[in-house]
Amino acid sequence: MIRIFSHYVSKMAFVLLLLELLMLLTSASVASVLWFSDQHGQFRADNLYLSSLTFALVIIFSMSALGMYQHSSREGIRTTLIRIMPSFALGFALLSALIAVRPEIYFGRGISSVIFAIGATAVVLTRLVVFKSAESALLEARLIFVGSGALARECMDLAHSKIGLHRFSVVGCVPIAGEDSCVPAAALLPVGESLLEMARRYEARELVVTVTNRRSKEFPVGDLLDCALGGVRVIDAATFFEREACQIRLDSLQPSYLIFGGGFDQSFWRASVKRCFDLVASGCITLVSLPLMLMAAAAITFDDGGPVFYQQERVGKDGRIFNVLKFRSMRINAEAPGVPTWAAANDPRVTRVGRFLRMLRIDELPQMLNVFKGEMSFVGPRPERAFFVEQLARDIPYYNVRHSIKPGVTGLAQVRYQYGASVDDAVQKLQYDLYYVKNNSLFLDLLILIDTVQVVLLGKGSR
Repeated sequence: MIRIFSHYVSKMAFVLLLLELLMLLTSASVASVLWFSDQHGQFRADNLYLSSLTFALVIIFSMSALGMYQHSSREGIRTTLIRIMPSFALGFALLSALIAVRPEIYFGRGISSVIFAIGATAVVLTRLVVFKSAESALLEARLIFVGSGALARECMDLAHSKIGLHRFSVVGCVPIAGEDSCVPAAALLPVGESLLEMARRYEARELVVTVTNRRSKEFPVGDLLDCALGGVRVIDAATFFEREACQIRLDSLQPSYLIFGGGFDQSFWRASVKRCFDLVASGCITLVSLPLMLMAAAAITFDDGGPVFYQQERVGKDGRIFNVLKFRSMRINAEAPGVPTWAAANDPRVTRVGRFLRMLRIDELPQMLNVFKGEMSFVGPRPERAFFVEQLARDIPYYNVRHSIKPGVTGLAQVRYQYGASVDDAVQKLQYDLYYVKNNSLFLDLLILIDTVQVVLLGKGSR
């Protein structure tokens, strides 16, 4: 994994994206030169570079939105072709919309088909080469877990789940005296040699410390220091989860990790960049979705004749209360007894129209007004009701950390986790929210925006 603006991304996926961007640029440029030279005897493409760059970026965005950079590296030619076809179809639709606004980026009727065909072929060939390379054992990260308790078991499960472009080979776990073992006996490594000797013998690149009691005299401080000095990377379980799952796990979290672990950028520059992104993203989505919002308003009125909009108090930055605006998706007086109730995935209070609006996230679109007013950001932790915040802050440690930034219309927890309707779900979502608060950047906001498009189009986000 590599870190770009505080966010961890797969090195192989990043290389794949750069290679495909280069191949798409080359395909558009070369095809244009040959076409114009053959048809007219001389090259006359005035906007070649702008047109080629627009084509490449739109196709890359379309493939990202449809999850082309989060899948397994083991797919074959047939699966690759099936996945690329809708991506290029989405790219064609987006390019057509851009050409209607900026006609100068249009290649021409005949050449456009040639460029799309060459570009698709180049992407398929690039992916086959990269996928084949990713299967090499030389590119697998070999890990040793120091500890064999419950946390080691969770880390092993996470490592084994990485079956895409970024994969692990788990050598095993080093048991620590006094710790209950929760891993299979076959995963335990024999003791008797130093951790540095063990890492070199098994060619492990990294040691992950999963021991929770680090004050015990059995904790191998000296061995871990020797590994760090000997060129073997040593990290703790909290860092491993943050890097590989985009989570800050509460069960492995020490207060010092949040205090000294870096991140939490609340500078004036970051706030200014985020505000500009909020206004641009919300403005564009409002313009594009305005006809859809008008149809939603009409459908709600026709369905039961009740009010179109629904306002509800939510907790924002620094605990301030504001009214969030949504299209009404539940029946009138859904909480008649007056006691706040968790919303469920298949909530019986949801109307027929409301179920459709929720499925496509259309009910969230009026929150663009909250963004314009400065009460929300486009990306951030989802705002919760004060009744539940009081309960969750009492039961879940570090819950109020999520209120150090503005809540968002969409967020990392929304694209990575299922619909939350309980305290347990709130704990799982908080782990993604803490990661976002710690590592938020414009780059991460753009990735979450792309994942949000994927959620709307496919009903799921990247994992």
